[in-house]
Amino acid sequence: MNAKTVKQLTPGPAGALECALDRPEGEPRGVAVVCHPHPQQGGTMDNKVVQTLARAFLQLGYRTVRFNFRGVAASEGAWDEGQGEIDDALAVIAAHRDPALPLVLAGFSFGGYVASQAAARLPDDAKAERLVLVGPSTQKQKVAPVPEETLVIHGESDEIVPLSATLDWARPQSLPVVVIPGVGHFFHGQLALLKNLVVRSWHR
Repeated sequence: MNAKTVKQLTPGPAGALECALDRPEGEPRGVAVVCHPHPQQGGTMDNKVVQTLARAFLQLGYRTVRFNFRGVAASEGAWDEGQGEIDDALAVIAAHRDPALPLVLAGFSFGGYVASQAAARLPDDAKAERLVLVGPSTQKQKVAPVPEETLVIHGESDEIVPLSATLDWARPQSLPVVVIPGVGHFFHGQLALLKNLVVRSWHR
């Protein structure tokens, strides 16, 4: 993501997981873990939306962690139908979170599903401070119910995950969804707006 990004391998349940770490200037206010889109459809931790989320958290003062799910790039193991990938996220969280600092979980598309399920599995005394889900995969995966302060952002013209699917998931939770008019799944031309929405939501 930048010249200071540190790549390292973290032990995972199916072998080593490739991680990319970025530190803010000064003492971090927390740790943010970002999950990438579907591995079988080209998703990696270098996806532009994933990098945009990491940049937003870095600007907010979080130490950020992106990682490749099992079987992607330098991460060992093989695709596990979305179940082992949740275990991968939990392993990365366990390895990189600081008990003294708040944890934020974020995910884009399939990564939104993983982030929601990982957040739900964290013990009550170690929950995430907040979740950020961008274009979460609400049609094909079972995205878990999330806390009321979760930030959900979806493109109005999303061609991969229909906005209606995310509204159907959000409605029973009375969960607001931030809709960006005219924007598709990958936020082409609107990554700066996406970053600003995340940053502004924290400043509120």
